[in-house]
Amino acid sequence: MISQTGAPRKSGNLHTSTEGPDLLSLSNRDVPERDRLSYLHDFVARSVAGLQFTPGNTADFEFDVSYRRLFGDTIVGSARYSTVRGERTRELTADGRQNYMLTIHDADYRITPSHSAEFNVSRGDIVIVEESFRQSFDLPPTRLKAIVLDHRKMAEIAPFIRTRPIHHVSALAPGAAVLSGYADLLLGAQRIEASTARLAACQLHQLAALALEGTQSADRPDLAGVGSARLSLIRHDVLHHLTDPELDIVSVARRQGVTPRYIQRLFEREGLTFGQFLHDSRLDLARRAIETGDGRTISAIAYDCGFGDLSHFNRMFRQRFAATPREIKAAALRKLQ
Repeated sequence: MISQTGAPRKSGNLHTSTEGPDLLSLSNRDVPERDRLSYLHDFVARSVAGLQFTPGNTADFEFDVSYRRLFGDTIVGSARYSTVRGERTRELTADGRQNYMLTIHDADYRITPSHSAEFNVSRGDIVIVEESFRQSFDLPPTRLKAIVLDHRKMAEIAPFIRTRPIHHVSALAPGAAVLSGYADLLLGAQRIEASTARLAACQLHQLAALALEGTQSADRPDLAGVGSARLSLIRHDVLHHLTDPELDIVSVARRQGVTPRYIQRLFEREGLTFGQFLHDSRLDLARRAIETGDGRTISAIAYDCGFGDLSHFNRMFRQRFAATPREIKAAALRKLQ
Protein backbone atom coordinates (compact mmCIF):
# COMPACT_ATOMS: atom_id res chain seq x y z
CA MET A 1 0.00 0.00 0.00
CA ILE A 2 3.04 2.25 0.12
CA SER A 3 4.38 3.80 -3.02
CA GLN A 4 8.11 4.00 -3.46
CA THR A 5 9.64 6.54 -5.81
CA GLY A 6 10.61 4.85 -9.02
CA ALA A 7 8.58 1.72 -8.27
CA PRO A 8 4.92 0.71 -8.51
CA ARG A 9 2.63 0.71 -5.50
CA LYS A 10 2.76 -2.52 -3.52
CA SER A 11 -0.11 -4.15 -1.72
CA GLY A 12 -0.08 -6.38 1.31
CA ASN A 13 1.84 -5.74 4.51
CA LEU A 14 3.34 -2.34 5.09
CA HIS A 15 7.02 -2.23 4.27
CA THR A 16 9.09 0.64 5.64
CA SER A 17 12.75 0.76 4.74
CA THR A 18 14.98 1.18 7.77
CA GLU A 19 17.77 2.88 5.90
CA GLY A 20 18.06 4.46 2.50
CA PRO A 21 17.10 7.44 0.36
CA ASP A 22 13.84 6.13 -1.16
CA LEU A 23 10.66 8.12 -0.65
CA LEU A 24 7.83 6.00 0.77
CA SER A 25 4.21 7.09 0.97
CA LEU A 26 0.72 6.09 2.04
CA SER A 27 -2.62 7.61 1.00
CA ASN A 28 -6.22 7.08 2.01
CA ARG A 29 -6.76 6.14 -1.65
CA ASP A 30 -4.57 3.07 -1.15
CA VAL A 31 -6.72 1.31 1.44
CA PRO A 32 -10.39 0.51 2.09
CA GLU A 33 -12.24 3.08 4.17
CA ARG A 34 -12.59 0.74 7.16
CA ASP A 35 -8.80 0.26 7.30
CA ARG A 36 -7.67 3.86 6.82
CA LEU A 37 -6.96 4.76 10.43
CA SER A 38 -5.23 1.49 11.26
CA TYR A 39 -2.95 1.77 8.23
CA LEU A 40 -2.22 5.42 8.96
CA HIS A 41 -1.41 4.73 12.60
CA ASP A 42 0.83 1.83 11.67
CA PHE A 43 2.65 3.75 8.94
CA VAL A 44 3.21 6.91 10.96
CA ALA A 45 4.03 5.15 14.24
CA ARG A 46 6.58 2.79 12.74
CA SER A 47 8.08 5.23 10.27
CA VAL A 48 7.92 8.79 11.54
CA ALA A 49 6.20 9.54 14.86
CA GLY A 50 4.04 7.83 17.47
CA LEU A 51 0.73 9.67 17.15
CA GLN A 52 -2.95 8.90 17.56
CA PHE A 53 -5.31 10.49 15.03
CA THR A 54 -8.99 11.33 15.46
CA PRO A 55 -10.57 12.58 12.19
CA GLY A 56 -13.06 15.40 12.23
CA ASN A 57 -15.19 13.28 9.89
CA THR A 58 -14.24 9.61 9.63
CA ALA A 59 -16.20 8.98 6.43
CA ASP A 60 -14.49 11.82 4.54
CA PHE A 61 -11.06 11.58 6.18
CA GLU A 62 -8.25 12.10 3.68
CA PHE A 63 -4.50 11.90 4.07
CA ASP A 64 -1.29 11.59 2.07
CA VAL A 65 1.86 10.87 4.06
CA SER A 66 5.40 10.51 2.66
CA TYR A 67 8.81 10.24 4.24
CA ARG A 68 12.45 9.70 3.37
CA ARG A 69 14.95 8.31 5.87
CA LEU A 70 18.22 10.15 5.31
CA PHE A 71 20.70 8.82 7.84
CA GLY A 72 20.33 7.20 11.25
CA ASP A 73 17.30 8.67 13.00
CA THR A 74 17.03 11.66 10.68
CA ILE A 75 13.86 11.63 8.58
CA VAL A 76 12.24 14.22 6.33
CA GLY A 77 8.59 13.85 5.45
CA SER A 78 5.43 15.59 4.33
CA ALA A 79 1.73 15.07 4.93
CA ARG A 80 -1.68 16.31 3.87
CA TYR A 81 -4.62 15.86 6.24
CA SER A 82 -8.26 16.84 6.24
CA THR A 83 -9.51 18.09 9.62
CA VAL A 84 -7.96 15.94 12.33
CA ARG A 85 -6.86 15.89 15.96
CA GLY A 86 -3.46 14.38 16.70
CA GLU A 87 -2.18 13.27 20.09
CA ARG A 88 0.99 12.02 21.67
CA THR A 89 -0.63 10.22 24.61
CA ARG A 90 0.80 8.84 27.85
CA GLU A 91 0.52 5.33 26.42
CA LEU A 92 2.32 6.28 23.22
CA THR A 93 5.21 7.99 25.03
CA ALA A 94 6.05 4.56 26.45
CA ASP A 95 7.52 3.66 23.05
CA GLY A 96 10.82 5.21 24.14
CA ARG A 97 11.11 7.85 21.42
CA GLN A 98 13.27 10.76 22.51
CA ASN A 99 14.27 12.53 19.32
CA TYR A 100 12.88 15.89 18.22
CA MET A 101 9.97 16.29 15.80
CA LEU A 102 10.05 19.51 13.79
CA THR A 103 6.95 20.51 11.85
CA ILE A 104 6.00 23.35 9.50
CA HIS A 105 2.33 23.73 8.48
CA ASP A 106 0.72 25.76 5.71
CA ALA A 107 -2.29 26.65 7.92
CA ASP A 108 -2.76 28.09 11.40
CA TYR A 109 -3.46 25.50 14.09
CA ARG A 110 -3.55 24.99 17.86
CA ILE A 111 -1.30 22.95 20.18
CA THR A 112 -2.20 21.84 23.71
CA PRO A 113 0.90 20.76 25.66
CA SER A 114 0.44 18.65 28.77
CA HIS A 115 0.48 20.68 32.01
CA SER A 116 0.62 24.05 30.21
CA ALA A 117 -1.62 26.45 28.34
CA GLU A 118 -2.53 25.85 24.72
CA PHE A 119 -1.16 28.20 22.09
CA ASN A 120 -1.73 29.02 18.43
CA VAL A 121 0.80 28.41 15.69
CA SER A 122 0.76 30.53 12.55
CA ARG A 123 1.32 29.09 9.09
CA GLY A 124 4.98 28.73 8.26
CA ASP A 125 6.08 28.76 11.91
CA ILE A 126 8.38 26.01 13.14
CA VAL A 127 7.47 23.84 16.12
CA ILE A 128 10.05 21.48 17.62
CA VAL A 129 8.80 18.96 20.17
CA GLU A 130 10.78 16.43 22.19
CA GLU A 131 9.09 13.12 21.41
CA SER A 132 8.74 11.96 25.01
CA PHE A 133 6.55 15.01 25.67
CA ARG A 134 2.77 14.60 25.78
CA GLN A 135 0.78 17.00 23.65
CA SER A 136 -2.18 17.24 21.30
CA PHE A 137 -2.93 19.42 18.31
CA ASP A 138 -6.00 20.33 16.30
CA LEU A 139 -5.49 20.71 12.57
CA PRO A 140 -7.73 22.24 9.93
CA PRO A 141 -7.21 20.89 6.40
CA THR A 142 -3.47 21.32 6.08
CA ARG A 143 -0.23 20.34 4.43
CA LEU A 144 2.90 20.04 6.50
CA LYS A 145 6.56 19.16 6.46
CA ALA A 146 8.06 17.10 9.27
CA ILE A 147 11.68 16.46 10.19
CA VAL A 148 12.87 14.00 12.81
CA LEU A 149 16.08 15.31 14.39
CA ASP A 150 18.48 13.14 16.36
CA HIS A 151 18.37 14.25 20.00
CA ARG A 152 22.10 13.65 20.55
CA LYS A 153 23.10 15.70 17.52
CA MET A 154 20.77 18.56 18.43
CA ALA A 155 21.98 18.64 22.03
CA GLU A 156 25.54 18.78 20.75
CA ILE A 157 25.12 21.74 18.40
CA ALA A 158 22.23 23.52 20.18
CA PRO A 159 22.40 22.66 23.92
CA PHE A 160 19.64 25.16 24.72
CA ILE A 161 17.13 22.85 23.02
CA ARG A 162 17.03 20.90 26.29
CA THR A 163 15.79 23.90 28.26
CA ARG A 164 12.16 23.01 27.43
CA PRO A 165 10.36 20.19 25.63
CA ILE A 166 8.62 22.33 23.02
CA HIS A 167 9.94 25.28 21.00
CA HIS A 168 7.91 27.65 18.84
CA VAL A 169 9.95 29.52 16.20
CA SER A 170 8.55 32.29 14.02
CA ALA A 171 8.53 31.79 10.25
CA LEU A 172 10.54 35.04 10.10
CA ALA A 173 13.39 33.71 12.24
CA PRO A 174 16.82 33.54 10.56
CA GLY A 175 17.18 30.23 8.78
CA ALA A 176 13.49 29.29 8.96
CA ALA A 177 12.74 29.84 5.27
CA VAL A 178 15.94 28.09 4.21
CA LEU A 179 15.13 25.08 6.39
CA SER A 180 11.65 24.83 4.88
CA GLY A 181 12.96 25.18 1.34
CA TYR A 182 15.72 22.65 1.92
CA ALA A 183 13.17 20.11 3.17
CA ASP A 184 11.19 20.68 -0.05
CA LEU A 185 14.29 19.90 -2.12
CA LEU A 186 14.93 16.67 -0.23
CA LEU A 187 11.32 15.59 -0.61
CA GLY A 188 11.14 16.53 -4.28
CA ALA A 189 14.24 14.64 -5.38
CA GLN A 190 13.46 11.39 -7.18
CA ARG A 191 16.37 9.70 -5.46
CA ILE A 192 19.22 10.75 -3.18
CA GLU A 193 22.54 8.93 -2.99
CA ALA A 194 23.55 7.61 0.43
CA SER A 195 26.49 10.01 0.78
CA THR A 196 24.30 12.98 -0.14
CA ALA A 197 21.59 11.84 2.26
CA ARG A 198 24.08 11.73 5.10
CA LEU A 199 25.29 15.26 4.33
CA ALA A 200 21.69 16.47 4.04
CA ALA A 201 20.89 15.05 7.48
CA CYS A 202 23.76 17.04 8.96
CA GLN A 203 22.63 20.21 7.23
CA LEU A 204 19.06 19.83 8.50
CA HIS A 205 20.37 19.75 12.08
CA GLN A 206 22.49 22.83 11.47
CA LEU A 207 19.59 24.76 9.94
CA ALA A 208 17.29 23.76 12.80
CA ALA A 209 19.92 24.97 15.27
CA LEU A 210 20.21 28.28 13.41
CA ALA A 211 16.44 28.79 13.46
CA LEU A 212 16.33 27.93 17.17
CA GLU A 213 19.14 30.23 18.14
CA GLY A 214 17.51 33.17 16.40
CA THR A 215 20.47 35.45 17.02
CA GLN A 216 22.64 34.62 14.00
CA SER A 217 22.62 37.13 11.19
CA ALA A 218 20.96 35.89 8.02
CA ASP A 219 24.04 37.10 6.17
CA ARG A 220 26.61 35.16 8.22
CA PRO A 221 27.35 31.60 7.07
CA ASP A 222 28.85 30.75 10.48
CA LEU A 223 27.40 27.33 11.24
CA ALA A 224 29.02 24.47 9.33
CA GLY A 225 26.58 23.21 6.72
CA VAL A 226 24.28 26.24 6.71
CA GLY A 227 26.19 27.91 3.89
CA SER A 228 26.11 24.72 1.85
CA ALA A 229 22.38 24.36 2.39
CA ARG A 230 21.77 27.96 1.36
CA LEU A 231 23.94 27.52 -1.72
CA SER A 232 21.94 24.42 -2.71
CA LEU A 233 18.74 26.48 -2.58
CA ILE A 234 20.32 29.33 -4.53
CA ARG A 235 21.56 26.94 -7.25
CA HIS A 236 18.09 25.41 -7.45
CA ASP A 237 16.56 28.89 -7.76
CA VAL A 238 18.91 29.79 -10.61
CA LEU A 239 18.26 26.55 -12.51
CA HIS A 240 14.51 26.99 -12.07
CA HIS A 241 14.57 30.50 -13.59
CA LEU A 242 17.38 29.83 -16.07
CA THR A 243 15.45 30.83 -19.18
CA ASP A 244 14.41 34.20 -17.75
CA PRO A 245 16.53 36.83 -19.54
CA GLU A 246 16.06 39.16 -16.55
CA LEU A 247 17.56 36.66 -14.10
CA ASP A 248 20.37 38.20 -12.06
CA ILE A 249 21.90 38.05 -8.61
CA VAL A 250 19.60 40.78 -7.30
CA SER A 251 16.42 38.89 -8.21
CA VAL A 252 17.77 35.66 -6.70
CA ALA A 253 18.80 37.45 -3.51
CA ARG A 254 15.34 38.99 -3.21
CA ARG A 255 13.62 35.61 -3.51
CA GLN A 256 16.02 33.96 -1.06
CA GLY A 257 15.84 36.72 1.52
CA VAL A 258 19.60 37.43 1.56
CA THR A 259 21.91 40.05 0.09
CA PRO A 260 23.70 39.80 -3.27
CA ARG A 261 27.01 40.06 -1.43
CA TYR A 262 26.12 37.03 0.67
CA ILE A 263 25.42 35.01 -2.49
CA GLN A 264 28.74 36.13 -3.94
CA ARG A 265 30.53 34.97 -0.80
CA LEU A 266 28.90 31.54 -0.96
CA PHE A 267 29.99 31.05 -4.57
CA GLU A 268 33.48 32.34 -3.78
CA ARG A 269 33.84 29.53 -1.25
CA GLU A 270 33.24 27.14 -4.18
CA GLY A 271 35.92 28.84 -6.29
CA LEU A 272 33.61 30.52 -8.80
CA THR A 273 31.27 33.48 -9.15
CA PHE A 274 27.51 33.76 -9.47
CA GLY A 275 27.94 35.01 -13.03
CA GLN A 276 30.06 31.99 -13.97
CA PHE A 277 27.51 29.57 -12.57
CA LEU A 278 24.65 31.35 -14.36
CA HIS A 279 26.39 31.48 -17.74
CA ASP A 280 27.77 27.92 -17.53
CA SER A 281 24.33 26.59 -16.61
CA ARG A 282 22.73 28.43 -19.55
CA LEU A 283 25.44 27.18 -21.91
CA ASP A 284 24.94 23.61 -20.71
CA LEU A 285 21.20 23.98 -21.31
CA ALA A 286 21.82 25.37 -24.79
CA ARG A 287 24.20 22.57 -25.71
CA ARG A 288 21.67 19.93 -24.65
CA ALA A 289 19.02 21.63 -26.79
CA ILE A 290 21.35 21.83 -29.80
CA GLU A 291 22.33 18.16 -29.51
CA THR A 292 18.73 16.96 -29.28
CA GLY A 293 17.90 18.65 -32.60
CA ASP A 294 14.41 19.79 -31.63
CA GLY A 295 13.96 21.89 -34.76
CA ARG A 296 14.81 25.28 -33.32
CA THR A 297 17.53 27.41 -34.86
CA ILE A 298 20.68 28.09 -32.87
CA SER A 299 19.68 31.73 -32.42
CA ALA A 300 16.25 30.68 -31.10
CA ILE A 301 17.88 28.29 -28.64
CA ALA A 302 20.24 31.03 -27.48
CA TYR A 303 17.40 33.44 -26.80
CA ASP A 304 15.27 30.72 -25.18
CA CYS A 305 18.15 29.94 -22.81
CA GLY A 306 18.33 33.52 -21.58
CA PHE A 307 20.98 35.02 -23.85
CA GLY A 308 20.06 38.41 -25.23
CA ASP A 309 23.07 38.81 -27.53
CA LEU A 310 23.84 36.14 -30.14
CA SER A 311 27.48 37.12 -30.69
CA HIS A 312 28.07 37.03 -26.93
CA PHE A 313 26.44 33.58 -26.80
CA ASN A 314 28.63 32.25 -29.64
CA ARG A 315 31.79 33.58 -28.05
CA MET A 316 31.07 32.13 -24.61
CA PHE A 317 29.88 28.82 -26.10
CA ARG A 318 33.17 28.37 -27.93
CA GLN A 319 35.17 29.27 -24.85
CA ARG A 320 33.34 26.66 -22.76
CA PHE A 321 33.15 23.77 -25.24
CA ALA A 322 36.08 24.49 -27.60
CA ALA A 323 33.64 24.30 -30.49
CA THR A 324 31.01 26.51 -32.07
CA PRO A 325 27.27 25.80 -31.74
CA ARG A 326 27.17 24.87 -35.44
CA GLU A 327 30.00 22.37 -34.97
CA ILE A 328 28.20 20.77 -32.02
CA LYS A 329 25.00 20.57 -34.06
CA ALA A 330 26.82 19.00 -37.02
CA ALA A 331 28.47 16.41 -34.77
CA ALA A 332 25.11 15.51 -33.24
CA LEU A 333 23.56 15.08 -36.73
CA ARG A 334 26.41 12.77 -37.81
CA LYS A 335 25.71 10.51 -34.84
CA LEU A 336 22.12 10.17 -35.96
CA GLN A 337 23.04 9.09 -39.51
